[in-house]
Amino acid sequence: MAGNNNAPLGFEADLFKAADKLRGNMEPSDYKHIALGLIFLKHISDSFEAKHAELIAEYPEGAEDPDEYLADNIFWVPKEARWSHLQASARQPSIGKIIDDAMLAIEKVNPSLKGVLPKEYARPALSAIMLGELIDLIANIKLENDKSRDVLGRVYEYFLGQFAGSEGKRGGEFYTPRSVVKTMVEMLQPYRGRVYDPCCGSGGMFVQSERFVKTHEGRVGDIAIYGQESNHTTWRLCRMNLAVRGIDAEIKWNSDGSFHKDELPDLRADYTLANPPFNISDWGGERLREDVRWKYGVPPAGNANFAWLQHILHHLAPSGTAGVVLANGSMSSTQSGEGEIRKAMIEGEVIDCMIALPGQLFYSTQIPVCLWFLAKDKSNGVARDKKLRDRRGEILFIDARKLGHMVDRTRREFSDADIAQIADTYHAWREGEGYADVAGFCKSATLEEVRANGHVLTPGRYVGVEAAEEDATPFPERFAALQAELEEQFAEGERLTAVIRERLAGVVVDG
Repeated sequence: MAGNNNAPLGFEADLFKAADKLRGNMEPSDYKHIALGLIFLKHISDSFEAKHAELIAEYPEGAEDPDEYLADNIFWVPKEARWSHLQASARQPSIGKIIDDAMLAIEKVNPSLKGVLPKEYARPALSAIMLGELIDLIANIKLENDKSRDVLGRVYEYFLGQFAGSEGKRGGEFYTPRSVVKTMVEMLQPYRGRVYDPCCGSGGMFVQSERFVKTHEGRVGDIAIYGQESNHTTWRLCRMNLAVRGIDAEIKWNSDGSFHKDELPDLRADYTLANPPFNISDWGGERLREDVRWKYGVPPAGNANFAWLQHILHHLAPSGTAGVVLANGSMSSTQSGEGEIRKAMIEGEVIDCMIALPGQLFYSTQIPVCLWFLAKDKSNGVARDKKLRDRRGEILFIDARKLGHMVDRTRREFSDADIAQIADTYHAWREGEGYADVAGFCKSATLEEVRANGHVLTPGRYVGVEAAEEDATPFPERFAALQAELEEQFAEGERLTAVIRERLAGVVVDG
């Protein structure tokens, strides 16, 4: 795996602190749209201005031709919506309406952004002074023209993560932590083909997939991105998140969601990456008792976990692979027929790898979760131009619960080294080159072993216990040290007993 190309730029944290200070008493869930909308506006305006200056110098007659910008995947920005105009108007009491008008003007000339941009800056509850200060703050992001898209994309992503943290459980509904997404992407290696997420949130899976291709010197145009989201507000965040990075994607929205109104029924994806809502009980499963997607069994109406897994399998291409985040209960539950569905999937040879993750990786929950890696056909496949070996009759188990480090009091992250350890283990196993079981970390288990464990997929059942380090100290010396420590404890015990007896003797008991 490549080194850390995603190290902090150094100013995201300071920028967010300053922006958050301007928030005042506004709820983070409302404020995020205000801040992210302005970052988006700054991005498309910067990209437009850079192209405009280039055309003025080289091809002046094309400077006002929208097609010249479209050819470079740059949005046309009308004069009244350009950042220079907003900044010049930042101190006016009507700045809220000026921003709303700018958003409307951009949507009018860019049909792909219709209904995407926030247009709520003129509402009375918003302070015009705060908006002006926020514009000045964002204006101070120092950019080089060729890095503009990447820098603002990373600022947008950092803000998304920080807002998710501020919102707690609600934040987790639209944002999957970056180190978790990166782990999934590094394992699946989406170099070329169709990438799909049926519950795409703010689009983090797609951003990391594109970043993976760039980092490994592939061509971003070699992947096609498809997604669906049922929350309209989150869908808008996703569209802006992808647009700020210049990622072309087909992202569908409807309020019914992927189960009840599948917007991409004919899609067969080469890679699926998904973080569905955990243990969702109100997914309307009672209305879907008979469905072509339920190949391995009808999922219970009270829990959507196995509905998501089967929906994802249904949408995989013949040699497609998928990574899915689920609650730990999915690995062992036998309630409402879930055990039978899991057994059918195991016997049907569609489960490639299971990973136990540590707790505290997510904003929305402190409970530990797991990663399921699925393969439509374990007998073959190609990754990074390497043929994969026939993995039928085996499942790889990885216990990553000891990996990661705390980044604050409540949240853990994987380092690049942690991600490499997990991904490299999976690649070695899939490719049949250099893999070996490691006690306490990974185990390639046979189907017979999985059957013997009642088709439970919890990695801890298979990987065993980490081998204890041998102590180089000779036994007589270790024994003498232990004996001395024990004698000290005995002596301390006797001292405390004497103190207690002395105190008790001084207690006067009333008749």
